[in-house]
Amino acid sequence: MAIITFQKAAIVFAGILVIGIFALVIVDGTFLHKQYLEPWAEDYHEQFEDPRVQVLAHGVLAPNSHNLQSWKVVLEGEDSFLMYVDTDRLSPKADPPGRQVTISQGTFLEYVSVAAEELGYDADIELFPDGEYGPEGSPENLGSKPVARVSLKEASGEARESRETEVSSLYTMMFLPDTSRVPYRETKLLQEDVEKLEALSTENVSIVIFQEAEDVEKLGGIALRAAEVEAGLDRIQVEGSELFRPNEWQKNEFRYGFTMEGQGLPALNVHVLQSLVSLFPSMNSPEASRDSFLSQAETAVENTPAYALITSKGNSRKVQVESGVLYSRFLLTAADMGYAMQPLSQAIEEYPEMTGIYQEIHEEYAQEGETVQLLMRVGVPEKEVPPTMRLDVMDIIEE
Repeated sequence: MAIITFQKAAIVFAGILVIGIFALVIVDGTFLHKQYLEPWAEDYHEQFEDPRVQVLAHGVLAPNSHNLQSWKVVLEGEDSFLMYVDTDRLSPKADPPGRQVTISQGTFLEYVSVAAEELGYDADIELFPDGEYGPEGSPENLGSKPVARVSLKEASGEARESRETEVSSLYTMMFLPDTSRVPYRETKLLQEDVEKLEALSTENVSIVIFQEAEDVEKLGGIALRAAEVEAGLDRIQVEGSELFRPNEWQKNEFRYGFTMEGQGLPALNVHVLQSLVSLFPSMNSPEASRDSFLSQAETAVENTPAYALITSKGNSRKVQVESGVLYSRFLLTAADMGYAMQPLSQAIEEYPEMTGIYQEIHEEYAQEGETVQLLMRVGVPEKEVPPTMRLDVMDIIEE
């Protein structure tokens, strides 16, 4: 009798377990097709006939602030388009003046330029054709003028033929994830690689790589203290938690923001955690988000062999865009060398609580009149990371 009772209990337990697993799968949406990853396919652009849409389909892969993908495009004529900041997707608490979102316009333009060249076109990019928008970070200001006018022209026959013979290494690198938050190996960058990367600097915007122990410790300390400041600000933690997509359903719905994949977790762990967060939203409270953010920052700083800074002469909207262009070129070139990177934006964010650290990094690493636009950790990642959510290209085109 006891055996029969035990068998019944085991059957009931097994049934409950199956139901529980099924419920977790449903809540997470594990079975859903990951539409938010479609743009990462190398043939994704081929479904579109308009060459402008084809190059824009590559642009959505560009690195960008808070993965907001704040790009809006208006097609004009037969071969050009205007590019604007999409003011429906901003992070005003972390980026009050809209400097980071302006940099993100430049990262997009560089991906468009590389794609156009690979597809046999010359992209003529005119920045701020109607003049720069102002320094304020309001949606009204940021959306008031186009960031760029881009015109595509078919390359000459000889140039087009030469491009078709070999796929550009930079083009290939666009299909790799742009941000790697995992630990990096202790290996330093080769000196010849450092020289090639720093040589990407332009007249207005410069790249400098730091991998001496003193600088690595100093910049790591600045980055960690800045993370601690930001972690203590409820308004920014709330803003970040609102951009978190806890399951496959929301990833497909929004296709921008933050996910658990960025933490370098195994796929099974991601789905289990997504299910739990979906069932128990308090797990994604601002407090939980803060603790996770700080833990990731500490791990990153402890496992970084080098940092890089992008600085500019002045801080006009144009040089902010140029900083983004250079960052994308730097990212793609470094990826071709086997390196990965992760921007650490907190130390150069412009809200009152960060003023001291902002001044410190400028006093230490910027010349008079220069602005630090980007701080990145750079190195060889210990493991690969999955790609992040991306909007469908048609979502950024306004008819």
